[in-house]
Amino acid sequence: MDASLSLTLQYAVIAIAVLVSAWVVFRKQAPNAARRLRIAIALPLVREGRPGWMRALGKWIAPVSNGPADGCGGCSGCDDGSNKRSP
Repeated sequence: MDASLSLTLQYAVIAIAVLVSAWVVFRKQAPNAARRLRIAIALPLVREGRPGWMRALGKWIAPVSNGPADGCGGCSGCDDGSNKRSP
């Protein structure tokens, strides 16, 4: 193996490790910003008329929906009186 190819491969592996590490720290420290960034990247990829592989990549990048469990489409914090505490 050529020395320059070996050095280039080494730098590429280190760059990938640094990027993955930075992404993990970013997700832990700023989860909302990371979610918005993933949405901003994924939306253009899943539009109609895009090739199938591009749409699949966009769906893979997009964050999992954290919608309400009760199906109302709200914040799951409804004040219907059933969750009031006794004094």
